[in-house]
Amino acid sequence: MESSIPMSHKQRIKRNIRFALITVSTSRFKKYGSAKSPQEAEDLSGDRMYTLIKESGHEIISYSLVPDDPASIRDLISSMLGEDVDVIVTCGGTGLSPDDVTIEAISPLFHKKMQGFGEYFRYLSIGQIGSSVVLTRACAGIVDDKVIFCIPGSPKAVDLAFSEVILPEAGHILKHLGKVA
Repeated sequence: MESSIPMSHKQRIKRNIRFALITVSTSRFKKYGSAKSPQEAEDLSGDRMYTLIKESGHEIISYSLVPDDPASIRDLISSMLGEDVDVIVTCGGTGLSPDDVTIEAISPLFHKKMQGFGEYFRYLSIGQIGSSVVLTRACAGIVDDKVIFCIPGSPKAVDLAFSEVILPEAGHILKHLGKVA
């Protein structure tokens, strides 16, 4: 007997989402150069992103390690726009130190900003870090037909962003962009 409970719009969304992962860290880049995997760079947050995506049944197209340099970050993002990737996630460089330049590098590229991501991520983070949430500038937006999330570099921030927002909503966002049925 078929269930009379209708599927939600999120349950009908295509499962295989293609991710590109970028860790922004000058110190890690100086030590490991252009590592092609989080394991090569001893990148705990990158490894966490990788694991969460794979466990969710999605695909990782690439992993990149770049220094906290606006031109390097912007050039890498620009090169990914022509690739077969749906979601780009940057990890690191979202704080307030002079070296934290991820937001300045990427947000001018956004055709549409998704303010709700940063707001919701900070709301969820209060339980973990309290009022220190004011130090993160986590954000997200759309460039061409790609979704870009910029998240803090700690493994706990990665777990929170992926488990509570990115993985549950990526397919839904892509559906609104006309990328999935």
